[in-house]
Amino acid sequence: MTLILSPNMTQPDPFYAALLSAHEGLSDAESQSYNARLVLILANHIGDFKVLSQVLDAAKVGSLGDDS
Repeated sequence: MTLILSPNMTQPDPFYAALLSAHEGLSDAESQSYNARLVLILANHIGDFKVLSQVLDAAKVGSLGDDS
């Protein structure tokens, strides 16, 4: 499986709104814990260590292939 960095979400705006809503009312620490749980759940869903390694590398250089 190859890491997909080009836009691939069917409904990005509703997802982003739901993500923001999930953080409403949380302290900074609670928000960080929520993000950590979210990352671990998504990593478990992906499951493939090679893809997860690519994700870690991609996150170091930017997001969704913008190399920033």
